[in-house]
Amino acid sequence: MRAMAIDYGDAHTGVAISDLTGLVAGHTETVHSRKQEEVLRRLGELIGEYGVTELALGWPKNMDGSLGPRAEKAEAFAKELEKTFGLPVKLWDERRTTVDAHNILASAGKNAKKRKKTVDAVAAALILEGYLTYRREGR
Repeated sequence: MRAMAIDYGDAHTGVAISDLTGLVAGHTETVHSRKQEEVLRRLGELIGEYGVTELALGWPKNMDGSLGPRAEKAEAFAKELEKTFGLPVKLWDERRTTVDAHNILASAGKNAKKRKKTVDAVAAALILEGYLTYRREGR
């Protein structure tokens, strides 16, 4: 079973897809679009190409665990994903993933301009790794 993690944003959406074993992230990319229909189109292509069977969507809670406008936007997008693709969507707490992604890229020597192009894909990979670990542990 392949899983896809999505870090949905206003202008950039990070995507990470597990390998065939469902153990690690295999493919990552960033969809650069502000249009939801364009993001859905590309996600649909990837779901078909890789045979994705489940989705984990980043759920940007506030640091105190409360839900703000960004989390509500993610919840609405989760419903759209389920309606469009008919796949289960797990909302995944993504607090700090973008910060961690920036730190990973900075420690790899990427300057701020280069980090901007890939940070969303790295954040999606972090979401995916957390989700896959959760799934392996049978929670």
